[in-house]
Amino acid sequence: MSWSASVLPVTDPPLDPSGGDGRSLLRRELLKPEYNDQALISRFVDWLRDKILDGVGAASGSPPYTAFATMVVAVALVLALVWLAARVRRSHAGPGSAGPALGGERLSANELRRRAEAALDAGRSEEALVDAFRALAVRQVERARIEDVPGATAHELAVLLAEAFGPQAGRLRDAADRFDLVLYGHRAATPDQARAVLALDDDLVGVR
Repeated sequence: MSWSASVLPVTDPPLDPSGGDGRSLLRRELLKPEYNDQALISRFVDWLRDKILDGVGAASGSPPYTAFATMVVAVALVLALVWLAARVRRSHAGPGSAGPALGGERLSANELRRRAEAALDAGRSEEALVDAFRALAVRQVERARIEDVPGATAHELAVLLAEAFGPQAGRLRDAADRFDLVLYGHRAATPDQARAVLALDDDLVGVR
């Protein structure tokens, strides 16, 4: 059909990928920075991803035209999400927008962890939480559990970490939310919130 060829270039993935391939392709698409401008957008992405994957899975045993229609709808939804994310980026760009989570420093996980603990002991909970999250992410890069992605935001790192540590996905998302609120939203952090991120770092170290 000429219409389908104009919408989906020949270089696009097959319309009927395996379950694992479909999930991997969608995760890579959703890791792009435009999907992570706001915590709300991140939650919407999670919800939309689940809906798309559920729909593709349900259609996998259906007739070819049904599977094709499902994939067309999924592509349309992803394109709509790109448009929405671009609108949010234009509306909310500014000093408070999320930026690279790890910053320009090249410190080891242990160095960041020690700095977080020292800040917590000194009553600087905000600094402690930010360094604790950075220590958590750098440690997993050092352990080769996730890739080193220069310029990645906290939510991009949380998505990568959630792939390696599925049961901790909720805690990782919460830690990324708090990191953005403190560092870019200039919100206060409590000692317990900083300790929660340090505890998450400890728990991920224990997973082999």
